[in-house]
Amino acid sequence: MKAIPYPNYTNFFHKLSRSPKDTVEFIWLGQAGFGFRYNNISLIIDPYLSNYLSKKYKDSLFPHTRLMDIPIAPEQIKNLDFLISTHPHSDHMDPETIPLLFKGNPHMKFIIPAAAKEESIKRGAYSENLMPAISEKEIRISEEIVVIPIPAAHEELTKNEKGEHYYLGYIIKFGDHHLYHSGDCCPYDGLEQLLTQYGVQIAFLPINGRDEYRLSNGIAGNFRISEVLEICRKTSIHHLVVHHFGMFAYNTVTDGELEKLAECSTPDLGIIIPKMFYKYRI
Repeated sequence: MKAIPYPNYTNFFHKLSRSPKDTVEFIWLGQAGFGFRYNNISLIIDPYLSNYLSKKYKDSLFPHTRLMDIPIAPEQIKNLDFLISTHPHSDHMDPETIPLLFKGNPHMKFIIPAAAKEESIKRGAYSENLMPAISEKEIRISEEIVVIPIPAAHEELTKNEKGEHYYLGYIIKFGDHHLYHSGDCCPYDGLEQLLTQYGVQIAFLPINGRDEYRLSNGIAGNFRISEVLEICRKTSIHHLVVHHFGMFAYNTVTDGELEKLAECSTPDLGIIIPKMFYKYRI
């Protein structure tokens, strides 16, 4: 995987700025947010491009003050084909980002958990553009790109009365490249089997961990670093791209932990700790 300095994210979504054929390129937007493009198709997963949570939780036990700048304003993003949200927490389905993305990209399709359909409309989605996702029901978004939703356990697996999962991860097949973005997730029985079954080669996983203190104060947790490394090795994943760090002081990892994680990279498991204003090429 190649990292290329890329100071202007606006160009990433421009149709004239294409990836080499059959090559996946991505940028990190902070937290769990990533932009992808493949053969002239562009999509974004879980963009949090506002200060919504900073305002909502001002003076609370866990202030959600951003530790990193917004890398690109939503209104600067044009030519976006697909928006994907893993669940309706506001750092993944941002009510101040979504309306601006639709305003600038009115034909953009929005893939969301079926259980979050009504909530996504409240957040500013166009109802006619929604593509509700149900676990393991394939969504073909182009001739070469297939999205496969799978359950995510944000501390635990949660369903509505219809049996639809509130939290999803997505396996995305860009041609022969099989990626997995977990959203917010912890290990759960059956996850390793799904990743192996669908031949996932590259995993995008959170590393902010979990503990009883945060959970008892309403902050559900995610994978710990040790768990991320374990699941990648058990499923023979080739590359790990970590996320969900560096955004909020109460819910991140230390620089020392990131340094130790980088040292775990091997020829069998390449570890990418993404940086702002870089483009990564698979």
